[in-house]
Amino acid sequence: MTMKVLFLNPPSYENFDGGAGSRYQAQREIRSFWYPTWLCYPAGMIPNGKVIDAPVEGYTVDQTLTMAKDFDMVILYTSTPSLKNDLKIAERLKEQKPSVIIGFVGPHPTVLPEETLKASWAVDFVAHKEFDYSVKEIAEGRDFESVQGISYKRDGKIYHNAHRPPIEDLDALPFVAPVYKRDLNYKNYFIGYLQHPYISIYSGRGCPSKCTFCLWPQTFSGHSYRTRSVENTMEELTWLVKNFPDVKEIFFDDDTFTANLPRARELAKRIKTLNITWSCNSRANVDYETLKIMKDCGLRLLLVGYESGNNKILHNIKKGVTVEQARRFTKNCKELGITIHGTFIVGLPGETPETIQDSIDFAREIDPDTIQVSLASPYPGTAFYDYLVKNSYFSPNSLVSENGFQACAVEYPEISNEEIFKSLEKFYRKFYFRPKFIARILKRMLRDPAERRRRLREGVEFFHFLYKRRELAKSAAQ
Repeated sequence: MTMKVLFLNPPSYENFDGGAGSRYQAQREIRSFWYPTWLCYPAGMIPNGKVIDAPVEGYTVDQTLTMAKDFDMVILYTSTPSLKNDLKIAERLKEQKPSVIIGFVGPHPTVLPEETLKASWAVDFVAHKEFDYSVKEIAEGRDFESVQGISYKRDGKIYHNAHRPPIEDLDALPFVAPVYKRDLNYKNYFIGYLQHPYISIYSGRGCPSKCTFCLWPQTFSGHSYRTRSVENTMEELTWLVKNFPDVKEIFFDDDTFTANLPRARELAKRIKTLNITWSCNSRANVDYETLKIMKDCGLRLLLVGYESGNNKILHNIKKGVTVEQARRFTKNCKELGITIHGTFIVGLPGETPETIQDSIDFAREIDPDTIQVSLASPYPGTAFYDYLVKNSYFSPNSLVSENGFQACAVEYPEISNEEIFKSLEKFYRKFYFRPKFIARILKRMLRDPAERRRRLREGVEFFHFLYKRRELAKSAAQ
Protein backbone atom coordinates (compact mmCIF):
# COMPACT_ATOMS: atom_id res chain seq x y z
CA MET A 1 0.00 0.00 0.00
CA THR A 2 1.32 3.44 -0.94
CA MET A 3 2.16 5.72 1.96
CA LYS A 4 0.18 8.83 2.73
CA VAL A 5 2.65 11.59 1.82
CA LEU A 6 2.58 15.29 2.68
CA PHE A 7 4.60 17.63 0.48
CA LEU A 8 5.23 20.63 2.67
CA ASN A 9 6.44 24.15 2.05
CA PRO A 10 6.99 24.88 5.76
CA PRO A 11 5.98 27.99 7.69
CA SER A 12 8.64 30.67 7.55
CA TYR A 13 9.50 34.18 8.67
CA GLU A 14 6.62 36.62 8.30
CA ASN A 15 8.60 38.69 5.79
CA PHE A 16 10.99 36.05 4.46
CA ASP A 17 13.18 37.35 1.65
CA GLY A 18 16.09 35.01 1.15
CA GLY A 19 16.67 35.99 -2.46
CA ALA A 20 16.39 33.87 -5.58
CA GLY A 21 16.38 30.16 -4.80
CA SER A 22 15.54 30.70 -1.14
CA ARG A 23 12.20 28.89 -1.19
CA TYR A 24 8.83 29.82 -2.55
CA GLN A 25 7.79 32.74 -0.40
CA ALA A 26 9.65 35.95 -1.23
CA GLN A 27 8.86 39.34 0.28
CA ARG A 28 11.04 41.26 -2.23
CA GLU A 29 9.85 44.82 -2.85
CA ILE A 30 6.26 43.63 -2.45
CA ARG A 31 4.73 40.50 -0.97
CA SER A 32 5.00 37.76 -3.58
CA PHE A 33 4.38 34.04 -3.85
CA TRP A 34 5.49 31.52 -6.45
CA TYR A 35 3.77 28.18 -6.89
CA PRO A 36 5.49 25.19 -5.20
CA THR A 37 5.65 23.47 -8.58
CA TRP A 38 8.50 21.10 -7.74
CA LEU A 39 6.46 19.66 -4.87
CA CYS A 40 3.33 19.38 -6.98
CA TYR A 41 4.87 17.04 -9.56
CA PRO A 42 5.51 14.08 -7.20
CA ALA A 43 2.30 14.90 -5.31
CA GLY A 44 0.47 14.15 -8.54
CA MET A 45 2.26 10.79 -8.85
CA ILE A 46 1.23 9.45 -5.43
CA PRO A 47 -2.43 8.47 -4.81
CA ASN A 48 -2.28 9.65 -1.19
CA GLY A 49 -0.17 12.72 -1.85
CA LYS A 50 -1.08 16.23 -0.71
CA VAL A 51 0.62 19.64 -0.92
CA ILE A 52 0.46 22.20 1.88
CA ASP A 53 1.94 25.63 1.19
CA ALA A 54 2.03 27.04 4.71
CA PRO A 55 3.46 30.53 4.00
CA VAL A 56 0.85 31.28 1.35
CA GLU A 57 -2.03 30.17 3.56
CA GLY A 58 -0.58 31.89 6.62
CA TYR A 59 -0.50 28.66 8.63
CA THR A 60 1.37 28.72 11.92
CA VAL A 61 3.70 25.91 12.95
CA ASP A 62 1.06 24.50 15.29
CA GLN A 63 -1.62 24.56 12.58
CA THR A 64 0.76 22.85 10.18
CA LEU A 65 1.60 20.15 12.73
CA THR A 66 -2.09 19.44 13.25
CA MET A 67 -2.64 18.98 9.51
CA ALA A 68 0.45 16.77 9.20
CA LYS A 69 -0.30 14.31 12.00
CA ASP A 70 -2.00 11.65 9.85
CA PHE A 71 0.71 11.39 7.17
CA ASP A 72 3.25 8.56 6.96
CA MET A 73 5.91 10.66 5.24
CA VAL A 74 6.58 14.40 5.02
CA ILE A 75 8.73 15.89 2.25
CA LEU A 76 10.02 19.37 3.08
CA TYR A 77 11.41 21.63 0.40
CA THR A 78 14.29 23.54 2.01
CA SER A 79 16.96 26.04 1.01
CA THR A 80 20.22 27.43 2.35
CA PRO A 81 18.66 30.54 3.98
CA SER A 82 15.66 28.68 5.43
CA LEU A 83 17.42 25.46 6.53
CA LYS A 84 17.64 26.19 10.27
CA ASN A 85 13.98 27.14 10.39
CA ASP A 86 12.95 24.06 8.39
CA LEU A 87 14.98 21.71 10.61
CA LYS A 88 13.12 22.97 13.69
CA ILE A 89 9.82 22.15 12.01
CA ALA A 90 11.09 18.69 11.04
CA GLU A 91 11.96 18.04 14.68
CA ARG A 92 8.49 19.14 15.80
CA LEU A 93 6.97 16.76 13.23
CA LYS A 94 9.11 13.88 14.51
CA GLU A 95 8.31 14.64 18.15
CA GLN A 96 4.62 14.62 17.31
CA LYS A 97 4.80 11.31 15.43
CA PRO A 98 8.10 9.40 15.83
CA SER A 99 7.21 6.94 13.07
CA VAL A 100 6.89 9.61 10.36
CA ILE A 101 9.55 9.49 7.63
CA ILE A 102 11.01 12.92 6.89
CA GLY A 103 12.80 13.77 3.66
CA PHE A 104 14.42 17.05 2.66
CA VAL A 105 14.55 18.08 -1.00
CA GLY A 106 15.88 21.06 -2.98
CA PRO A 107 19.26 22.44 -4.10
CA HIS A 108 20.76 22.67 -0.61
CA PRO A 109 20.39 18.98 0.34
CA THR A 110 21.44 18.11 -3.21
CA VAL A 111 24.78 19.87 -2.80
CA LEU A 112 25.29 19.14 0.91
CA PRO A 113 23.51 15.83 1.58
CA GLU A 114 25.72 14.65 4.46
CA GLU A 115 25.74 18.04 6.16
CA THR A 116 21.95 18.26 5.88
CA LEU A 117 21.46 14.79 7.37
CA LYS A 118 23.87 15.57 10.21
CA ALA A 119 22.15 18.88 10.93
CA SER A 120 19.22 17.20 12.70
CA TRP A 121 18.26 13.83 14.10
CA ALA A 122 14.82 14.29 12.56
CA VAL A 123 15.85 14.04 8.89
CA ASP A 124 15.72 10.45 7.59
CA PHE A 125 16.80 11.05 4.00
CA VAL A 126 17.57 13.75 1.46
CA ALA A 127 17.02 13.58 -2.28
CA HIS A 128 19.54 14.74 -4.87
CA LYS A 129 18.40 16.96 -7.74
CA GLU A 130 15.06 15.95 -9.33
CA PHE A 131 13.27 13.98 -6.65
CA ASP A 132 10.01 13.04 -8.41
CA TYR A 133 10.65 9.33 -8.85
CA SER A 134 12.83 8.93 -5.75
CA VAL A 135 10.00 10.03 -3.47
CA LYS A 136 7.46 7.98 -5.42
CA GLU A 137 9.51 4.80 -4.97
CA ILE A 138 9.92 5.35 -1.22
CA ALA A 139 6.18 5.99 -0.89
CA GLU A 140 5.54 2.69 -2.65
CA GLY A 141 7.57 0.85 -0.02
CA ARG A 142 10.99 0.52 -1.64
CA ASP A 143 13.86 0.17 0.81
CA PHE A 144 16.13 3.22 0.99
CA GLU A 145 19.16 1.28 -0.22
CA SER A 146 17.43 0.44 -3.53
CA VAL A 147 16.33 4.00 -4.38
CA GLN A 148 18.57 6.01 -6.69
CA GLY A 149 19.18 9.68 -5.98
CA ILE A 150 19.03 9.75 -2.18
CA SER A 151 21.28 9.83 0.87
CA TYR A 152 19.95 8.38 4.11
CA LYS A 153 20.68 7.51 7.72
CA ARG A 154 20.57 4.00 9.15
CA ASP A 155 21.93 2.74 12.48
CA GLY A 156 23.88 5.93 13.04
CA LYS A 157 25.61 5.82 9.65
CA ILE A 158 25.05 7.85 6.47
CA TYR A 159 24.80 6.18 3.07
CA HIS A 160 24.89 7.83 -0.35
CA ASN A 161 23.16 6.03 -3.20
CA ALA A 162 24.00 6.47 -6.87
CA HIS A 163 22.63 9.60 -8.50
CA ARG A 164 19.46 9.29 -10.52
CA PRO A 165 19.84 10.39 -14.17
CA PRO A 166 17.96 13.55 -15.19
CA ILE A 167 14.42 12.92 -16.36
CA GLU A 168 14.46 13.00 -20.15
CA ASP A 169 10.83 12.05 -20.79
CA LEU A 170 9.09 14.99 -19.15
CA ASP A 171 5.85 14.05 -20.89
CA ALA A 172 5.67 11.04 -18.55
CA LEU A 173 5.21 13.33 -15.55
CA PRO A 174 1.70 14.32 -14.46
CA PHE A 175 0.33 17.79 -15.06
CA VAL A 176 0.76 20.09 -12.06
CA ALA A 177 -2.36 22.14 -12.81
CA PRO A 178 -4.78 19.52 -11.39
CA VAL A 179 -2.68 19.39 -8.20
CA TYR A 180 -2.92 23.18 -7.95
CA LYS A 181 -6.70 22.94 -8.23
CA ARG A 182 -6.93 20.13 -5.69
CA ASP A 183 -4.55 21.42 -2.99
CA LEU A 184 -3.87 25.14 -3.48
CA ASN A 185 -5.85 28.35 -3.54
CA TYR A 186 -4.58 29.86 -6.80
CA LYS A 187 -5.90 33.31 -5.92
CA ASN A 188 -3.40 33.53 -3.06
CA TYR A 189 -0.45 33.45 -5.45
CA PHE A 190 0.69 36.89 -6.45
CA ILE A 191 3.67 38.33 -8.34
CA GLY A 192 3.78 42.09 -8.78
CA TYR A 193 4.62 42.10 -12.48
CA LEU A 194 2.10 39.39 -13.45
CA GLN A 195 -1.61 39.85 -13.89
CA HIS A 196 -3.71 38.41 -11.08
CA PRO A 197 -4.74 35.67 -10.77
CA TYR A 198 -1.94 33.86 -12.60
CA ILE A 199 -0.81 30.24 -13.00
CA SER A 200 2.78 29.13 -13.57
CA ILE A 201 3.91 25.86 -15.12
CA TYR A 202 7.09 24.38 -16.59
CA SER A 203 7.35 23.45 -20.25
CA GLY A 204 10.95 22.34 -19.70
CA ARG A 205 13.67 21.88 -17.12
CA GLY A 206 17.31 22.97 -17.10
CA CYS A 207 19.22 25.80 -18.76
CA PRO A 208 22.23 25.71 -21.12
CA SER A 209 23.59 29.05 -19.88
CA LYS A 210 26.69 29.08 -17.66
CA CYS A 211 25.98 32.04 -15.36
CA THR A 212 28.25 31.50 -12.35
CA PHE A 213 25.78 32.82 -9.76
CA CYS A 214 22.64 30.98 -10.91
CA LEU A 215 21.57 28.30 -8.47
CA TRP A 216 19.25 26.01 -10.39
CA PRO A 217 21.24 24.75 -13.41
CA GLN A 218 24.44 24.33 -11.40
CA THR A 219 22.90 22.38 -8.54
CA PHE A 220 19.52 21.02 -9.46
CA SER A 221 18.12 20.98 -12.98
CA GLY A 222 21.34 20.84 -15.04
CA HIS A 223 22.71 22.64 -18.07
CA SER A 224 20.67 20.71 -20.63
CA TYR A 225 17.32 22.26 -21.55
CA ARG A 226 14.98 19.26 -21.53
CA THR A 227 11.53 20.06 -22.84
CA ARG A 228 8.07 18.62 -22.87
CA SER A 229 6.59 18.04 -26.29
CA VAL A 230 4.51 20.86 -27.71
CA GLU A 231 1.50 18.51 -27.74
CA ASN A 232 1.89 17.63 -24.06
CA THR A 233 2.30 21.29 -23.06
CA MET A 234 -0.75 22.29 -25.08
CA GLU A 235 -2.83 19.57 -23.44
CA GLU A 236 -2.11 21.01 -20.00
CA LEU A 237 -2.73 24.57 -21.20
CA THR A 238 -6.09 23.49 -22.62
CA TRP A 239 -6.96 21.92 -19.26
CA LEU A 240 -5.93 25.12 -17.51
CA VAL A 241 -8.10 27.33 -19.68
CA LYS A 242 -11.11 25.10 -19.02
CA ASN A 243 -10.61 24.68 -15.28
CA PHE A 244 -9.31 28.16 -14.34
CA PRO A 245 -11.56 30.40 -16.47
CA ASP A 246 -10.77 33.57 -14.50
CA VAL A 247 -6.97 33.25 -14.68
CA LYS A 248 -5.60 36.29 -16.49
CA GLU A 249 -2.08 35.10 -17.29
CA ILE A 250 -0.03 31.93 -17.62
CA PHE A 251 3.66 32.14 -16.80
CA PHE A 252 6.20 29.64 -18.15
CA ASP A 253 8.66 29.28 -15.28
CA ASP A 254 11.30 27.48 -17.35
CA ASP A 255 14.74 28.85 -16.44
CA THR A 256 15.06 30.17 -20.00
CA PHE A 257 11.99 29.57 -22.17
CA THR A 258 13.83 31.09 -25.14
CA ALA A 259 16.83 28.74 -24.89
CA ASN A 260 15.38 26.73 -27.80
CA LEU A 261 14.18 29.37 -30.26
CA PRO A 262 12.59 27.05 -32.88
CA ARG A 263 10.56 25.34 -30.15
CA ALA A 264 9.62 28.71 -28.58
CA ARG A 265 8.26 29.84 -31.94
CA GLU A 266 6.40 26.58 -32.55
CA LEU A 267 4.83 26.54 -29.09
CA ALA A 268 3.87 30.21 -29.34
CA LYS A 269 2.02 29.56 -32.60
CA ARG A 270 0.08 26.75 -30.99
CA ILE A 271 -0.71 28.85 -27.91
CA LYS A 272 -2.28 31.46 -30.20
CA THR A 273 -5.17 29.06 -30.83
CA LEU A 274 -6.13 29.29 -27.15
CA ASN A 275 -6.32 33.09 -27.21
CA ILE A 276 -4.61 33.48 -23.83
CA THR A 277 -2.17 35.93 -22.29
CA TRP A 278 1.18 34.46 -21.32
CA SER A 279 4.68 35.43 -20.16
CA CYS A 280 8.03 33.73 -19.67
CA ASN A 281 11.70 34.01 -18.65
CA SER A 282 14.10 35.15 -21.37
CA ARG A 283 17.70 36.10 -21.96
CA ALA A 284 18.37 39.56 -23.38
CA ASN A 285 19.52 38.28 -26.77
CA VAL A 286 16.40 36.97 -28.52
CA ASP A 287 16.11 38.01 -32.16
CA TYR A 288 13.42 40.39 -33.42
CA GLU A 289 11.63 37.76 -35.52
CA THR A 290 11.13 35.42 -32.55
CA LEU A 291 10.00 38.28 -30.33
CA LYS A 292 7.44 39.35 -32.94
CA ILE A 293 6.05 35.83 -33.32
CA MET A 294 5.68 35.42 -29.56
CA LYS A 295 4.06 38.85 -29.20
CA ASP A 296 1.62 38.12 -32.02
CA CYS A 297 0.70 34.87 -30.27
CA GLY A 298 -0.27 36.36 -26.91
CA LEU A 299 3.03 37.09 -25.16
CA ARG A 300 2.62 40.00 -22.74
CA LEU A 301 5.76 40.11 -20.60
CA LEU A 302 9.34 38.86 -20.50
CA LEU A 303 11.20 38.38 -17.23
CA VAL A 304 14.75 39.33 -18.23
CA GLY A 305 17.92 38.85 -16.19
CA TYR A 306 20.09 41.84 -17.14
CA GLU A 307 22.14 41.46 -13.92
CA SER A 308 24.51 44.38 -14.64
CA GLY A 309 25.07 47.34 -16.93
CA ASN A 310 28.82 46.78 -16.99
CA ASN A 311 30.42 44.48 -19.57
CA LYS A 312 33.26 43.47 -17.26
CA ILE A 313 30.81 42.21 -14.65
CA LEU A 314 28.83 40.34 -17.32
CA HIS A 315 32.08 38.73 -18.51
CA ASN A 316 33.06 37.78 -14.95
CA ILE A 317 29.77 35.93 -14.37
CA LYS A 318 29.80 34.26 -17.84
CA LYS A 319 26.47 35.83 -18.72
CA GLY A 320 26.99 35.36 -22.44
CA VAL A 321 25.19 38.63 -23.22
CA THR A 322 26.77 42.07 -23.64
CA VAL A 323 25.38 45.44 -22.66
CA GLU A 324 25.06 46.28 -26.37
CA GLN A 325 23.03 43.12 -27.07
CA ALA A 326 20.77 43.82 -24.11
CA ARG A 327 20.25 47.39 -25.26
CA ARG A 328 19.24 46.26 -28.77
CA PHE A 329 16.98 43.50 -27.41
CA THR A 330 15.17 45.94 -25.11
CA LYS A 331 14.66 48.40 -27.96
CA ASN A 332 13.07 45.62 -30.04
CA CYS A 333 10.76 44.65 -27.19
CA LYS A 334 9.61 48.23 -26.78
CA GLU A 335 8.91 48.55 -30.51
CA LEU A 336 6.77 45.41 -30.35
CA GLY A 337 4.94 46.43 -27.18
CA ILE A 338 6.36 43.63 -25.00
CA THR A 339 6.42 44.49 -21.30
CA ILE A 340 9.73 43.82 -19.50
CA HIS A 341 10.41 43.07 -15.86
CA GLY A 342 14.17 43.46 -15.59
CA THR A 343 16.24 41.92 -12.83
CA PHE A 344 19.58 43.26 -11.62
CA ILE A 345 22.09 42.05 -9.02
CA VAL A 346 24.52 44.10 -6.94
CA GLY A 347 27.59 42.47 -5.41
CA LEU A 348 28.73 40.21 -8.24
CA PRO A 349 32.47 39.50 -8.81
CA GLY A 350 34.35 42.66 -9.78
CA GLU A 351 31.71 44.99 -8.30
CA THR A 352 32.78 48.52 -7.37
CA PRO A 353 30.84 51.70 -6.66
CA GLU A 354 31.45 52.64 -10.30
CA THR A 355 30.06 49.39 -11.74
CA ILE A 356 26.94 49.71 -9.59
CA GLN A 357 26.48 53.21 -10.97
CA ASP A 358 26.87 51.75 -14.48
CA SER A 359 24.00 49.37 -13.74
CA ILE A 360 21.80 52.17 -12.39
CA ASP A 361 22.52 54.34 -15.43
CA PHE A 362 21.87 51.42 -17.78
CA ALA A 363 18.56 50.55 -16.12
CA ARG A 364 17.40 54.15 -16.40
CA GLU A 365 18.51 54.28 -20.03
CA ILE A 366 16.78 51.11 -21.27
CA ASP A 367 13.80 51.84 -18.96
CA PRO A 368 12.12 48.42 -18.46
CA ASP A 369 8.56 48.62 -17.18
CA THR A 370 9.55 47.35 -13.72
CA ILE A 371 12.74 46.13 -12.07
CA GLN A 372 13.91 43.90 -9.26
CA VAL A 373 17.28 44.47 -7.62
CA SER A 374 18.81 41.68 -5.55
CA LEU A 375 21.88 41.29 -3.41
CA ALA A 376 24.24 38.69 -4.84
CA SER A 377 23.51 35.41 -3.02
CA PRO A 378 26.35 32.88 -2.88
CA TYR A 379 24.73 29.45 -2.69
CA PRO A 380 26.80 26.31 -2.09
CA GLY A 381 27.31 24.39 -5.30
CA THR A 382 27.69 27.45 -7.52
CA ALA A 383 30.88 28.75 -9.13
CA PHE A 384 30.15 32.10 -7.47
CA TYR A 385 30.26 30.47 -4.03
CA ASP A 386 33.56 28.75 -4.86
CA TYR A 387 35.01 32.06 -6.09
CA LEU A 388 34.18 33.78 -2.81
CA VAL A 389 35.65 30.95 -0.75
CA LYS A 390 38.87 30.93 -2.80
CA ASN A 391 39.35 34.68 -2.46
CA SER A 392 37.95 35.11 1.08
CA TYR A 393 35.29 37.53 -0.10
CA PHE A 394 32.54 36.40 2.24
CA SER A 395 31.25 39.04 4.66
CA PRO A 396 30.44 38.11 8.28
CA ASN A 397 26.71 38.16 7.42
CA SER A 398 24.56 35.13 6.68
CA LEU A 399 22.25 35.07 3.66
CA VAL A 400 19.30 36.34 5.70
CA SER A 401 18.98 38.44 8.82
CA GLU A 402 17.25 37.24 11.98
CA ASN A 403 13.98 38.79 10.81
CA GLY A 404 14.10 37.09 7.43
CA PHE A 405 15.38 39.90 5.18
CA GLN A 406 18.09 39.22 2.62
CA ALA A 407 21.49 40.33 3.93
CA CYS A 408 24.69 41.10 2.06
CA ALA A 409 27.01 38.10 2.35
CA VAL A 410 29.82 39.42 0.12
CA GLU A 411 32.45 42.16 0.19
CA TYR A 412 35.41 43.03 -2.00
CA PRO A 413 38.60 45.09 -1.63
CA GLU A 414 36.96 47.85 -3.70
CA ILE A 415 33.59 47.90 -1.90
CA SER A 416 32.32 46.88 1.53
CA ASN A 417 29.27 44.75 2.25
CA GLU A 418 27.64 47.81 3.83
CA GLU A 419 28.09 49.83 0.63
CA ILE A 420 26.67 47.00 -1.47
CA PHE A 421 23.68 46.69 0.86
CA LYS A 422 22.95 50.43 0.76
CA SER A 423 23.29 50.52 -3.03
CA LEU A 424 20.14 48.41 -3.38
CA GLU A 425 17.91 51.18 -2.03
CA LYS A 426 19.81 53.75 -4.08
CA PHE A 427 19.20 51.64 -7.21
CA TYR A 428 15.47 51.47 -6.57
CA ARG A 429 15.13 55.14 -5.79
CA LYS A 430 17.11 56.28 -8.84
CA PHE A 431 14.96 54.10 -11.09
CA TYR A 432 11.48 54.47 -9.65
CA PHE A 433 11.55 58.05 -8.40
CA ARG A 434 11.85 59.55 -11.89
CA PRO A 435 9.20 61.88 -13.32
CA LYS A 436 9.08 59.70 -16.46
CA PHE A 437 8.30 56.53 -14.52
CA ILE A 438 5.86 58.20 -12.13
CA ALA A 439 3.95 59.75 -15.04
CA ARG A 440 3.71 56.35 -16.73
CA ILE A 441 2.28 54.71 -13.62
CA LEU A 442 -0.19 57.55 -12.97
CA LYS A 443 -1.45 57.30 -16.54
CA ARG A 444 -2.16 53.58 -16.12
CA MET A 445 -3.82 54.15 -12.75
CA LEU A 446 -6.15 56.80 -14.13
CA ARG A 447 -7.12 54.54 -17.01
CA ASP A 448 -7.80 51.37 -15.00
CA PRO A 449 -9.42 51.25 -11.50
CA ALA A 450 -8.05 47.75 -10.86
CA GLU A 451 -4.56 48.96 -11.75
CA ARG A 452 -5.04 51.91 -9.43
CA ARG A 453 -5.93 49.70 -6.45
CA ARG A 454 -3.07 47.35 -7.18
CA ARG A 455 -0.44 50.08 -7.56
CA LEU A 456 -1.55 51.85 -4.38
CA ARG A 457 -1.20 48.63 -2.41
CA GLU A 458 2.17 47.88 -4.01
CA GLY A 459 3.33 51.42 -3.28
CA VAL A 460 2.61 51.02 0.43
CA GLU A 461 4.44 47.68 0.50
CA PHE A 462 7.39 49.10 -1.45
CA PHE A 463 7.93 52.00 0.96
CA HIS A 464 7.61 49.58 3.85
CA PHE A 465 10.26 47.42 2.17
CA LEU A 466 12.66 50.37 1.88
CA TYR A 467 12.03 51.36 5.48
CA LYS A 468 12.74 47.84 6.77
CA ARG A 469 15.97 47.62 4.78
CA ARG A 470 17.09 51.01 6.11
CA GLU A 471 16.42 49.86 9.66
CA LEU A 472 18.33 46.67 8.97
CA ALA A 473 21.30 48.69 7.68
CA LYS A 474 21.28 50.83 10.84
CA SER A 475 21.18 47.73 13.01
CA ALA A 476 24.09 46.17 11.12
CA ALA A 477 26.14 49.36 11.44
CA GLN A 478 25.63 49.41 15.20
